[in-house]
Amino acid sequence: MIVGVDIGTSLTKAVVFDEDGSSIASACAPSEVHHLSGGRVEQDLDHVVGTVATVVREVAAALPEPVSALALTGQGDGLWLRDETGAAVHPAISWLDGRANTVLAKWQADGVATEVFRRTGAGMFPGCAGALLSYLDSHEPEVLDRAVVAGYCVDAVLQRLTGEITVDVSDASLPFLDPATRRYDDHAIEACGLAHRRNLLAEPAQPKAVFRLDSRGAALLGLPVGLPVTAGPFDLPASAIGAGVRRPGDGILTAGTTLACQVLTDDPAFDREGEPAGMFLCTPDEHEYLHAMPAMVGTAGIDWVCSLLGIGVEEIDPLLASSEPGARGVRALPFLSVSGERAPFVDAGARAQFSGLSLETGRADVVRALCESIAYAARHCFDAAGLSGKLYACGGGVRSPEWLRIFADVLGRPIVIPSDPGVGARGAVLTAAAALGSPFDRDRWAEHSRTVEVRPENVAGYERGYGDYQAALSAARGLWRL
Repeated sequence: MIVGVDIGTSLTKAVVFDEDGSSIASACAPSEVHHLSGGRVEQDLDHVVGTVATVVREVAAALPEPVSALALTGQGDGLWLRDETGAAVHPAISWLDGRANTVLAKWQADGVATEVFRRTGAGMFPGCAGALLSYLDSHEPEVLDRAVVAGYCVDAVLQRLTGEITVDVSDASLPFLDPATRRYDDHAIEACGLAHRRNLLAEPAQPKAVFRLDSRGAALLGLPVGLPVTAGPFDLPASAIGAGVRRPGDGILTAGTTLACQVLTDDPAFDREGEPAGMFLCTPDEHEYLHAMPAMVGTAGIDWVCSLLGIGVEEIDPLLASSEPGARGVRALPFLSVSGERAPFVDAGARAQFSGLSLETGRADVVRALCESIAYAARHCFDAAGLSGKLYACGGGVRSPEWLRIFADVLGRPIVIPSDPGVGARGAVLTAAAALGSPFDRDRWAEHSRTVEVRPENVAGYERGYGDYQAALSAARGLWRL
């Protein structure tokens, strides 16, 4: 009875799985995301912890047996500043935040971003901890003076439940960890001008680390003191584990708020001369890594087009079906995030565009052009990450059959969809089971899935469309300004 808890940006979900990997109990609670002036995006740590308590209590009450352990995962990046008790000293800054846009632009111009990338394989972006720490160090240094730890969502919740100050190696990968040694690279920290804030970085937990609920955490969740708790990996690698990614070259597409594209590798080396973008994430297996390209495009763009056109998300599939591949000549670049793009390139000034519009263009063409452009962005990411094997997919976007077919056609390969949508929680539970020495059958957990096949008649057209996308992107990058 291991309860997996996935603390997402807008939703916290708890799930318990049976021996076959099927969900037997689940609960969810919404989180509040505050979009403020100046590109600031923040969350309240107390509210987030409250959502964890809500879902865990609800699931525990529905189980036939007592809870045996708690497995945490959740959103990565951002900056969650706390004191020694785990209390927030500043509202949690989301990975969506854009206040450090100018910091990142300066680092790109003067070579800091390239220097950090060459040392750690982490392409920095405005919502990463390095840029946010630098921004606060310049504009609100008193906040950092009050903090004991500058961490992330999962370790912030862990501290409130167990009293432990630590961080999972996957979160620590961004942006200061050398993936080969799994230690912080002090030269990368110095390059960002943050050597005097080095004490705020918690040391990564050891592989298979297990923590215990303290009295405060037990009272919050209604569970026994001393209950085992694991924390991490964060949601990107947890989803890869939960979906079934196990062999080098295999990848996973997460069509969520972000479009996260990841490929498993057993080689810690990376192209140090390449464009400084993406992430090289350590996993619970000390000999495996995930080359991640988490683009800022994703279902947030679908929400935007629905709002713009006055339609509901349930209308997306019928509209996609009523516009032919190629969207009757309408083309798009999908960069709608206020903080620009972070993979497979980094540009805080990246912005969306539509072309090929005419008086004959309909809503279906606009919707299809946007969905196709996001699929092209996925291909761009996977090309950079080195996808060569089996491809899995998860996230809210996979609930659209028509969009899934577009992804398969653009990527030119079948896509495996796990039967249970809670793959992040599933990955956290599998990680906890391994840490606790609990036996489980990975093949049995992965066998319940379906496959979306490529439609051969669409491949050539999308190959030309991808070339057009690349050309439009190259032209646009020379025009973007903050």
